[in-house]
Amino acid sequence: MIGKLKGIVDEKGDDWVIIDVNGVGYQVTCSRRTLDQLVSGSPATLSIETKVSADAIRLVGFGNDLERDWFRLLTGLQGVGTRVALGVLGTLSPSDLARAIALDDKKAVAAAPGVGPKVAARIVTELKDKAPVDQGLVATLDAGLAIAAAEAGGGSMRDAVSALVNLGYPQAQAMGAISAAAKRLEAEASAEQLIRQGLKELAR
Repeated sequence: MIGKLKGIVDEKGDDWVIIDVNGVGYQVTCSRRTLDQLVSGSPATLSIETKVSADAIRLVGFGNDLERDWFRLLTGLQGVGTRVALGVLGTLSPSDLARAIALDDKKAVAAAPGVGPKVAARIVTELKDKAPVDQGLVATLDAGLAIAAAEAGGGSMRDAVSALVNLGYPQAQAMGAISAAAKRLEAEASAEQLIRQGLKELAR
């Protein structure tokens, strides 16, 4: 199994690249986002997922391990194959995808080529508890939550998030649920009201 390739970008196609590793050219399928980051004639390092079928061995490449983790999660879902997963990762960065899942933003996921409303809903619903930890996303949501809490004139939103985390929900997921709950409720909503509405959001 090949887990990583480090070499020179020899040639690029619409959805593939050839990486020259000490004179051996490996053809690797990549998302549009990853391909855009590769420059012909320049050094490149790709995290690799090796896909083995009855008649071929296919290498799928990613700019980093986090993107490869997302690919594995996506292709583990019913109706999501390699092409669809790469379409999602070519449209949304790992942070954007994590944010869309945390905030239940199915439209953002459905914007990827080959992803219809049903597949987008499945991705958002089934990956809420499985998303790889993205500290950058947590920091972004945390900052947004702090601003929203300040505008609301209190710490009810933070208290509500803390309560959901104590119930066992991942921090990013709890933040997304409470942010969505705050939009549905009045600005003066109490922590108890936010928790109740947040749990409804999580149950959707």
